[in-house]
Order: sequence, then structure tokens, then C-alpha cells
Amino acid sequence: MMIIIISVVTIAISWYVSHKLKSKFKEYSQFTLLSGMSGKEVAEKMLRDNGIYDVRVICVEGQLTDHYNPAEKTVNLSQEVYHGRSAASAAVSAHECGHAVQHATQYSMLTMRTTLVPIQNVSATIMNVIMMALMFGGIFMGGVGLLPQMLLIIVACNLVFTLFAFITLPVEFDASKRALAWIESTGVTNNAEHAMAKDALKWAAMTYVVAALGALAQLVYYASLLLGSRDE
Repeated sequence: MMIIIISVVTIAISWYVSHKLKSKFKEYSQFTLLSGMSGKEVAEKMLRDNGIYDVRVICVEGQLTDHYNPAEKTVNLSQEVYHGRSAASAAVSAHECGHAVQHATQYSMLTMRTTLVPIQNVSATIMNVIMMALMFGGIFMGGVGLLPQMLLIIVACNLVFTLFAFITLPVEFDASKRALAWIESTGVTNNAEHAMAKDALKWAAMTYVVAALGALAQLVYYASLLLGSRDE
């Protein structure tokens, strides 16, 4: 029951933050930049200003699907951001370029996060297998309890998820810090537009904070079950 409560609370808060982010993005997309620059132009200028010439800026499908791909060296901007000429599109495109700058300068937290990606993927696969085993065990064998060995594996996997989520926080905060400093220093935004960009990125960062706290809550829950099973 406790894990269900944790999941429901996390989902509810995540929904609220996501809704707020979309609302802010929609609101700030109504204000055209005085500089008249599109998200694509903002991204290309920020890359050039930081001496980065081997990263391409491309347009991808979806809403708020913007991301930096270090393997392909591409800044991927959603259509609304790529073509948009608002404070919101400037903020998002500059933020993703902030990750490209991190990559180019070998920012330590980004390097650590990238190293953890394959470990996180393996952990996710293991968790899926365990959950499937528990589900099918409950259906065909009248229930399969969480054995101490199984709990230990679950705790280890959740430890990886939590570590990854918390390492992601400084990576995202730093990318936003780089983005906001750059758009202010270059005059891409004026004072009012800069305030909008800062607020939009604040809500974007909150999605990662919620994810990290949710991962920590699940880790604590499973760790308490493991400790309780050892006391029996």
C-alpha cells in the first residue's frame, strides 16, 4: 500500500509541475522577442559564441521534446521552439545549448551522468524482469513474496535510479545558469524577456526535482522493507 501511495503522490505532483510548465511555455510563447531571433538562430549563435562548430541544430517532432544528444552532437529542438521567436523558445534552445557547452568543456557532472546511463538501463531491465515475475507469480502461483535476495536487488536498482536522478539536477541547473547568463550578456532578451525565460526554466527544472524526490522515496521504502526482512 505504501508504494502505491508514494507512486500516486509522485504522479500527482509530476502532473501539476508538467501542467505548470506547459502553461508557462504557452504564456511566454505569446511574447515575440524584440531581437526577433528564432530558437534555431539563438541556438546557433550560442554555439558559435562558445566556439562550438561541430554541433548541429535540428528540428524534431513533438512538444517540449527538446534535448541535446551528445552521441550525435545535435541540439534537437521541437518545432515550436525551433521556429518560435519568443522568450520561451529562446530559453529552451539556449538551455539545450548549455548541455552542448557542458559536453565541450567536459563538465564533470555531465560526464558522471553519461557514465551512469548504461548502468541505469541495465537496472531498469532488471526491475522490469522482477516486476513481471511478481505479476505472473501472483497470477499463476497464488503470489510470490519479496524474498530478501530479491529485495536486495530492487534496492540496488533503486539506488542507481536515485543516484542518476540527483546527478541530473546539477547538470540541468548548470545548463540553465549558462543559458540565462548568455542570453542576458548578448542582448538576446531584454529585462522583461529575461524574467520570462528564467521563470520558464525554473519550472522545467522542477520536473527533475520531483523525479529525484520520487526516486528517493521509493529507495527509502524498499530499503526499509529489506531492513525489516532481516530483523525477522
